Amino acid sequence: MDQEANSPELNDRELLRYSRQILLPQIDIAGQQRLLASHVLLFGVGGIGSPAAMYLASSGVGKLTLVDPDSVDASNLQRQIIFRSDDVGEEKVTAANRTLASLNAQTSVHTIHAALSGERLRQEIAKADLVLDATDNFAARFAINEACVETGTPLVVGAAIRFEGQVMVFPMHRQSACYRCLYPDLGDLEESCTQTGILGSVAGLIGCLQATEAIKLLLDTGQSLANRMLLVDALNMEWRCVTINKDSQCPTCANPDRTG
Repeated sequence: MDQEANSPELNDRELLRYSRQILLPQIDIAGQQRLLASHVLLFGVGGIGSPAAMYLASSGVGKLTLVDPDSVDASNLQRQIIFRSDDVGEEKVTAANRTLASLNAQTSVHTIHAALSGERLRQEIAKADLVLDATDNFAARFAINEACVETGTPLVVGAAIRFEGQVMVFPMHRQSACYRCLYPDLGDLEESCTQTGILGSVAGLIGCLQATEAIKLLLDTGQSLANRMLLVDALNMEWRCVTINKDSQCPTCANPDRTG
């Protein structure tokens, strides 16, 4: 992203609002301007996507596009902190937009109440600087990953179940692994919190980590989880990180013509 040349000067209100971030030498005024000029596409406004969206908006990301086909259910409220009891029955993206506007009206929020696929999915991803995948099924994750590979858009993936979670980053350059490299044999992968349960704060933890990785990527600072997977066992409070190797036979990213 070459955004600095087109980034306006921060006004007094912005300098005050983001002052604690601007104090960080890794961000400074130039970094804050870069965040304000950034566009993040978020798939899934659930237990993980809720805190991720809230922290991205609060940090000053200029544009957020939220994609989710679902409506708010009472069972969501235990972990999806972007919603309130009065939101039950409403489209998730609409209710989330309202909360984000109250957090930071400066962030432009666009909503898509649908499950994207095919060319529409690819087009929306191509518009973004970075994609966050907070969906809850493998079919969606594989489709999002494939579109990110095709467009060369960096991807941050988060998942959580029970007391466990994981976060990983795929820069999507030619040497990068992709999410599909993890699963050469699909088999029977599906497992959901509807069946096994989840501690709400664990989903929140993963969403916060996703937002942190997204901000670091947007600012090109620090050491990201690029081609690595951070595994969290909150029940025993153990963390470990494993390398994700590029699969030379990966059906999604092995063909160099498909990588941005």
